[in-house]
Amino acid sequence: MVARNISHFDVHADDVARARKFYERVFEWRFSPWGPPGFFMIATGTESDPGIHGAVHDRPKDGPRAVGFECTIAVDDVDAIAALIEKEGGKVTVPKMVIPGVGELIQFRDTEGNIACAMRYFDETMGRP
Repeated sequence: MVARNISHFDVHADDVARARKFYERVFEWRFSPWGPPGFFMIATGTESDPGIHGAVHDRPKDGPRAVGFECTIAVDDVDAIAALIEKEGGKVTVPKMVIPGVGELIQFRDTEGNIACAMRYFDETMGRP
């Protein structure tokens, strides 16, 4: 069973270059391009203490507006978690989608209006620090 830990975070940005500059200078995070244009993976730690990985990318123009960090929680079964989210008063806002080579992802709004994601990683080691 995968520990249901936060495994990833996203920083939604109106200006990706400005956000990268801020986090590079304040926290010394490192960025590398990945996937679509304007999408960068974030390395927050060191080789001996890698921390949690993240990404910075353009703020989505449609759907719920995320303000703050959007966290992704590693799970074993996205469909079962989606059902529990709905049963417990949350709302799945983006149905299950596949990110090639990474995993299955849903986005949801919790009972307090917070936006988060749940991901079943194809390689379960990806969801672990």
